[in-house]
Amino acid sequence: MTEEKNKKASPSIDQWLKEAKADPAALLEGMFLVHNGVVRQTPKAKVRQGIDDGSQVSGMEFSYDAEKVDAVIAETYKMDGVFHVRVWINEGHLELGDDIMYVLIGGDIRPHVIEALQFLVGKIKNECVTEIEQKR
Repeated sequence: MTEEKNKKASPSIDQWLKEAKADPAALLEGMFLVHNGVVRQTPKAKVRQGIDDGSQVSGMEFSYDAEKVDAVIAETYKMDGVFHVRVWINEGHLELGDDIMYVLIGGDIRPHVIEALQFLVGKIKNECVTEIEQKR
């Protein structure tokens, strides 16, 4: 199997929203937020810590621990006002512009949904994934 075949096809956010709105819990929801992380050219160290070594990202090796992701999703459902959570995470060799992950949160009010999205994406990025930037 080649590295390219490891990469997954990105989901349809329109379909995700259609399915979420068809769920009986949708009657309790006043907002949906979507996060779409993509591979960027700027290294993480430069964006997060201001460290500029002059390099640029040319791609990334990406993997995740599905059990840890499931546990974080379950934790997110326990947050106030959260009724819908859906996560898709890519894996394998990713190129610039490729989708890394999609997250959809549905909840009652904006503060709850924003908090849940920030919590979930932060936990996934900090505790569930391994990303190795390839630089040039």
